[in-house]
Amino acid sequence: MPSAGLPKTVLVGLPELAVRESVHRIERALANLGYDRHPGRTVINLAPADLRKDAGGFDLPIALGLLVATGQLLPEQLREFATVGELALDGSVRPIKGALSMAMAAAERGIPKLLVPAANAREAAVVESVAVFAVGTLAEAVGVLSGQLPAEPVAPQIDELFARLNTYEVDFGDVRGQEFAKRALVVAAAGGHNVLMIGSPGTGKTMLARRLPTILPPLTPPESLETTRIYSAMGRLKPDEPLLATRPFRSPHHTISDAGMVGGGSTPAPGEISLAHHGVLFLDELPEFNRRSLEVLRQPLEEGHVTISRALASTTFPASFILVAAMNPCPCGYLGDSRHACKCAPMTIERYMGRISGPLLDRIDLHIEVPSVPSRNSRQRPTARAVPPCASRSAGRGRLQRHTIWAGEPPSQ
Repeated sequence: MPSAGLPKTVLVGLPELAVRESVHRIERALANLGYDRHPGRTVINLAPADLRKDAGGFDLPIALGLLVATGQLLPEQLREFATVGELALDGSVRPIKGALSMAMAAAERGIPKLLVPAANAREAAVVESVAVFAVGTLAEAVGVLSGQLPAEPVAPQIDELFARLNTYEVDFGDVRGQEFAKRALVVAAAGGHNVLMIGSPGTGKTMLARRLPTILPPLTPPESLETTRIYSAMGRLKPDEPLLATRPFRSPHHTISDAGMVGGGSTPAPGEISLAHHGVLFLDELPEFNRRSLEVLRQPLEEGHVTISRALASTTFPASFILVAAMNPCPCGYLGDSRHACKCAPMTIERYMGRISGPLLDRIDLHIEVPSVPSRNSRQRPTARAVPPCASRSAGRGRLQRHTIWAGEPPSQ
C-alpha cells in the first residue's frame, strides 16, 4: 500500500533474495513500459508472513498490484484472476516453475481465470476448470485485464497430448532370452511388486529394468496430473511436453545422498522417489549405495509417501513407485558364472551381501537370479534350475509368503 515519504518500495513477509531483488526488476520494467510510479513510499506485504517466499513468480502480480495502487488498473479488473510470472527489465514475462500446481490451487479456491507466461500456458491449461490466458509482456497482461486486448483462453487438448506423448522409446519385446526374468517382471507389473535382480555384468538387468514401465498399465488422468505436478514444481517438464503421459523411470547414481533420494533442503523439495511417483525407481549396483540412502526408503516403500519435517513445518510428498534393484552376486561379479571364474573369498562375498539390510530386503517382494545367456541361445529359454526363495506380498493381509521360483520350466514331479 502507498504511503507518504521519500520514493521507496519496501517488501516484507519473509522474502528470500530472489524475491527481494524483484523490486528492482519490477520498477525498471514499469519505467521501460511507460507506466507511472507512485511518488511516495510503497510497502508490499507478502502473506502469510511466517512462510518464506522464494520464487520469481511474484514479479507479475506485484507489478499489477502497483498499477492498481496508482490507479492505472481498477481493482475489479483483477477480481476473477490469479496471476504468476517473472519479469525481465524490458517488461517481458519469463516462464516459472510450478505453473500446473498454481492452476490446480486456483481451481481448488474457485478462481476462474489464471494469467501465466506464454511458455507455461499449455502446462497450466491441463487443468480444465480454470481458464488460462497466456501473456508475453506486462503490457499484454494489462491489456487482457482491462479488456483492451482481446484474448481467448488456451485450449486444454488433454486427449491430444495423451495420444501424442503416450509412447516409449524402448519396448519390452526387444528383450531376447531371459524368459524367467521377464516372467518375474510381468508378475511385478501386475501386482506392483518390488524386484531385486542378481546377476553377473552383461546379463541384461538394466535393459530389463528400463523396459518395465512399458508393460505397466497406462497412466490415468489423475495419476498423470499428480506426477506432472511434481515435475512442474521442479522445473523438469520439457517445453513440448506439458503433460507426463508415460510412467516415469528414475535411475539415480549410487553416490546420491539421502536428501537427494527422498527429498529435503531448507525449503523441502521432492527427491528421486517422488520423481518416480506412479513409475519405476531403478537402483543399479545396489550395494554401492550409501547405507543411509537405502534405509530412508523403508518408510516410503510401506506408505507410498514421504514426510520431510523441518523446525517450522512438515511437507509430505507422494512416493508410490515400484522399486527395481540390481546387483552383482559378489564384488567381482562372476560368482556362479560359467564363463568367468570368481576370485572373491567367502568372507569378501559375505561382507558384500551384508551391505544391504534385512529390513530393506524384506520390502522387496521378488528376488530373482538373472543368469548369463550365450548369444547363440538368446532366443531359447534357459534350462530349469532353482534360485533362492523369493517373497511375494499376500494381497489380503500384507504379509510375506515364501516360495521358490524356477528359471525356465519347473522340474517334473
